[in-house]
Amino acid sequence: QNYPNPFNPTTHISFVLPKNTTVELQVFNILGQLVKVLVDGELEAGEYNIEWDGVSQSGKSVASGIYFYRIKTEDFVQVKKMILLK
Repeated sequence: QNYPNPFNPTTHISFVLPKNTTVELQVFNILGQLVKVLVDGELEAGEYNIEWDGVSQSGKSVASGIYFYRIKTEDFVQVKKMILLK
């Protein structure tokens, strides 16, 4: 789970990769629209702590509300809810 949650202005998403793999970490709004791509590529095995600052892919601050992040690897997919309070 991300922390802090609820968050303002930033939150951290931590995960551990047991092996080298392709990773997608994306943020979506409540309508399922892609807001931001945080990671998209090959990562080495290890621990990661990715920060999201509440800014969209286009560089604009997003509104308060519920967002979801999806982490996807070659053999794992997980979706979690996070709340941005301004």
